[in-house]
Amino acid sequence: MNQHVRARTPASVSIVGAGIAGTWQALLFAEAGCDVTVHERGNAAMTDSTGHWAGGMLAPFCESETAEPLITRLGLRSLDLWRDALPETPFNGSLVVAHGRDRADFARFGERATGHKRIGAKEIAELEPDLDGRFHDGLYFAREGHVDPRQVVPALHDKLRTAGVTIEFNSEASPDDLDGVVLDCRGIGGRDACPELRGVKGEVAIVETNEIALSRPVRLIHPRWSLYVVPRANHRFLIGATTIESEDRGVSVRSALELLTAAYSVHPAFGEARIVDFGAALRPAFPDNLPRVVAGNRSITVNGLYRHGFLLAPALAEVTVAHVLGTSTDAEVVRCA
Repeated sequence: MNQHVRARTPASVSIVGAGIAGTWQALLFAEAGCDVTVHERGNAAMTDSTGHWAGGMLAPFCESETAEPLITRLGLRSLDLWRDALPETPFNGSLVVAHGRDRADFARFGERATGHKRIGAKEIAELEPDLDGRFHDGLYFAREGHVDPRQVVPALHDKLRTAGVTIEFNSEASPDDLDGVVLDCRGIGGRDACPELRGVKGEVAIVETNEIALSRPVRLIHPRWSLYVVPRANHRFLIGATTIESEDRGVSVRSALELLTAAYSVHPAFGEARIVDFGAALRPAFPDNLPRVVAGNRSITVNGLYRHGFLLAPALAEVTVAHVLGTSTDAEVVRCA
């Protein structure tokens, strides 16, 4: 239950980390009237960030199949915040399909997930004409959306600059080096503050082909993990993602084969696609795989977004701002160090 106390607006806020978590924190603190500075150890291209390899799916209902109710609650709130910040964000829904051999897993997914409509081959073809005749049944999650992290993070950085936020790239600032209210949004790099964090590897491929078009992410039920194909600009598609309890940052041959085979099974045109990129990132996760806002003596840590970074970042920023301003505290998320 939220605890309500007197509002108090800090004059300035320093944020360490310009990834998706830190960027949303900066945006909402700036909107609250704070003087915000963001420190990022990487360069403006953000190629070393976890988000560079993210799928960017805004899919709280799909994730409800395995995630805790907290993820759904925060994710639903984030959908509204994405719409407000970037009205051009595509909300074309998500489509979940399966081949006949995986129908038991498909049925189980449908039973556990919420917010979907069961559809047949005709409706699948109406949603995605290039999938006509390839799948007999599907689950359509009409309220979901997706973003391209490599485009949306720079767009949000532009919004920060317009709002008067200073972003200092190539800055090795530590939370302990900064005065005032400090937000630690370093992800896996923040284990000195959160020793419980672990890295969960996610591997993805990016391919290019003009032989198929998709309007929304298509998830393919898989015996080992949920695989998806996410459309991006210029005839490109992200194919992801593995979930491996390993902190090795390489892409294994086995994972590469499974990702590309899964894409080919969605549509044979992917067999002729050009491979643009292969990569992996470490998602920061706590033992319960739930996010935390940890209020310490000198700084506040926002971490543990796991595989839900782009889905949860807006709502977590709203929670943090409310806690710092003293208007409310979300007891499910905010903890004391």
